[in-house]
Amino acid sequence: MNILLRGLGVLATVGTISILAFSLPSGGEARGDGGGDALPRLTHKNWQQECASCHLAYPPSMLPKASWRRVMGGLDQHFGENASLDPVTQADILRFLEANAADAGTSQMGRRVMRGMGANDAPLRITETRWFVRKHDEVPRATWSRKSVGSAANCAACHRQAEQGVFDEDTVRIPK
Repeated sequence: MNILLRGLGVLATVGTISILAFSLPSGGEARGDGGGDALPRLTHKNWQQECASCHLAYPPSMLPKASWRRVMGGLDQHFGENASLDPVTQADILRFLEANAADAGTSQMGRRVMRGMGANDAPLRITETRWFVRKHDEVPRATWSRKSVGSAANCAACHRQAEQGVFDEDTVRIPK
């Protein structure tokens, strides 16, 4: 009887651990230690097609909802370019961005981005967030102006797996 009870206890423990392990998000999200900056792979046809046609389709969890509203509301003057979209496509992308924004509560990365940000803060640029500044504080200002980098907004210049949602320090390669 003792052996049977121990066996059932082991099975219950293994089963519980397995359920917990397989229900955790992958990459840095699962670590929860702030060290890994891997994001769940998000797909959205219009977001990928329209935003990534000019630059990295920035992960929605890098800005709060209010910021995405500002960005999408000013597409006719999108950082010096006219990136206007038809109203249906624009509204579709905005819904996606808001649903996955830093303050939507859907990712660990979003929670880290929101730390120290006020409820009414709506930075227009990811590079203006405290999270970004803190994560890049050791990067010399001159690095951003290198021709091979272009600006702090060019994540993919140094984060070689940015398009896959990987922004951790282990994969950074700063170009010369």
